[in-house]
Amino acid sequence: MKQASDILTFATAGCGLVEITREVVDWARGAQVEQGLLTLLCRHTSASLLIQENAAPEVRPDIVDWLERLAPEGPHYRHDDEGPDDMPAHLRAILTGVNLQIPIVQGRLALGTWQGIYLAEHRRRPHHRQVAVHLIGA
Repeated sequence: MKQASDILTFATAGCGLVEITREVVDWARGAQVEQGLLTLLCRHTSASLLIQENAAPEVRPDIVDWLERLAPEGPHYRHDDEGPDDMPAHLRAILTGVNLQIPIVQGRLALGTWQGIYLAEHRRRPHHRQVAVHLIGA
């Protein structure tokens, strides 16, 4: 059984989805595992991870808009230590989740044809976000 782990860092430009599929695939390929399980963990409470369509570019802003409707900014939150987008960012991260598990089958991530891995930035300002990756397999 092999194991590999690392921390990948990604720059965001503010609220939106950053596709990180290529970087994750490249990292996993380096571990040379034929069958296994890849786990990803976003190390932040105001950003998250999701698997979503990567073919139609309109999907990304539609998701961001939907999340903004579910957890809008406003004066109705008690927690606003880092500004008015602080608490809505936490709620959006709850809705989308901070971890993913992806099987490795025949040396490749078992993603579907139109699936990509995204880092969701829920804050308005640019950030550097960390994603912990762990791969176990043979």
